[in-house]
Amino acid sequence: MSRKSTTMAVAAGALAMSALVATPAHAEERTCRGTLGAITVDNLRVPQGASCTLEGTKVKGTIKVESKATLRAFRVRVVGNVQSEDARRVVVRGSSVGGSIQHVQGGSAVVNRNQVTGDVQMFSNAGEITINRNRINGNLQCKSNSPAPTGGGNIVGGNKEDQCRSL
Repeated sequence: MSRKSTTMAVAAGALAMSALVATPAHAEERTCRGTLGAITVDNLRVPQGASCTLEGTKVKGTIKVESKATLRAFRVRVVGNVQSEDARRVVVRGSSVGGSIQHVQGGSAVVNRNQVTGDVQMFSNAGEITINRNRINGNLQCKSNSPAPTGGGNIVGGNKEDQCRSL
């Protein structure tokens, strides 16, 4: 083998090895049906129609609640967001959320005594929504919910908007 061929082979091998080493790790998604206690997971998904209860759980990513699913989260720590679309019910109590809580086109929701770094957003829901005694660094936004959300005692760093102006 010529010197040039050997050099090219070594360079190609080094490039292939660096590609293997440089590949980012993908966060794992945990599916929740039932109850999870004081464990740590990357991302969490509550699948369509399922019910999930979290008690003291740490989520290093985001919680996604799918169609007709129910989430009950007590004393959880979420680094990312809590997102639901068309969910039956979402309850977040006594928890810390590093991102936002978003409940869109779903049923009822309870957001009580939480620390939320981002926004709390309730849009186009058809169910009772209660938002009480939260510390929200971003905005509290509620629009097109029937009935309008109730609650109070929220400390909001941004704006209280639309149906949540008085909360």
